[in-house]
Amino acid sequence: GCGVTLDALSRGLSVAMVEKDDFGSGTSGRSTKLIHGGVRYLALAWQNKDLSQLKLVYEALKERGIMLRQAPHLTRSLGILMPTYSYSEVPMVFLGLKMYDWLARRGLHPSYFITPHRALQQFPQLRAQGLTGAIVYYDGQFNDARFNVAAALTSAREGGVVVNHAKAVAIHHNEEGRVCGASVQDTETGKMFKVQARVVVNATGHLSDEIRKMDNIHAKNVLVAAAGTHIVIGADFAPRQIGLLIPRTEDGRVVFLLPWEGRTLAGTTDSPCEPCDNPRPTQADVDYIIRHVNTYFERQISHRDILSAWSGIRPLKKSDERTDTASISREHGIFISDRGLITIVGGKWTTYRKMGWDIVNHAISTGKWTTY
Repeated sequence: GCGVTLDALSRGLSVAMVEKDDFGSGTSGRSTKLIHGGVRYLALAWQNKDLSQLKLVYEALKERGIMLRQAPHLTRSLGILMPTYSYSEVPMVFLGLKMYDWLARRGLHPSYFITPHRALQQFPQLRAQGLTGAIVYYDGQFNDARFNVAAALTSAREGGVVVNHAKAVAIHHNEEGRVCGASVQDTETGKMFKVQARVVVNATGHLSDEIRKMDNIHAKNVLVAAAGTHIVIGADFAPRQIGLLIPRTEDGRVVFLLPWEGRTLAGTTDSPCEPCDNPRPTQADVDYIIRHVNTYFERQISHRDILSAWSGIRPLKKSDERTDTASISREHGIFISDRGLITIVGGKWTTYRKMGWDIVNHAISTGKWTTY
């Protein structure tokens, strides 16, 4: 939403944005805190010969660079160690991460191989038995909630009307049946007010289908909700300047352990769920993270070590041929209803600016505007 608002304002459009809660209080503040192209998606592109996944990685790495340059006070470069336990996998992993570097072009520090001894120096908690070395690569890390708030504040500074604790409760249509605004409720006072607009954009994440049904009760669902759980453990589980990527899990995902605000962040999961406002981490998801971390650690993590946990809901673009959420592409999708409501689902934090750019292009076409 903030990405759409900023892009539209930069093109001279008048914009009002409403948020039902606090900025960054939902999924946008419950990410893995990484600005990344996604090494997992690069591996999937290679395995499945999928050019769309490769394009996704390329675009995300380009956007990673933009975010790092735009907000150096909220972002940083972070080294991430990927351990190997077989000599045969070292060349393939090394080659894959070198391709990751190449796709980023003017990227961060290039990836490099380190010996088992050096890997244990860098990450002492690693399981030593069978360790054949590690490859260190670099990605971006950021404060997701603060970045979200900064984007909202920038939008307000640039002339946008930006309101939180204001919930859209109805979509309005004109005499021709076209979308022309919305009714919004102040969630603190209950007061209702109307907002008129030539174009309405639905960028509400996992609640997008709910808004689409305000426009047309018979609208088909266009997203699949997937819960991503993270846990926070003590700082002594990870060094301050390097993270860990666990490359193999039972469902084909990866698990990160990252230094975060003086603690260690571990996650994430990818479990189908029903959209809701404040999802709670399930016991199964927490156990999943602990189980996979302990596979790679000498020092075992238990539930007593968990300081906090949270879950965020990914609004994945629906794909009929996919049955598990981990396999659904992170590409975003734009849907324009017969009445003109523009909805965006899917995507990822790193590509928020590109998503906003795409949406505003469609909004300009729908509203028949001339911009600069």
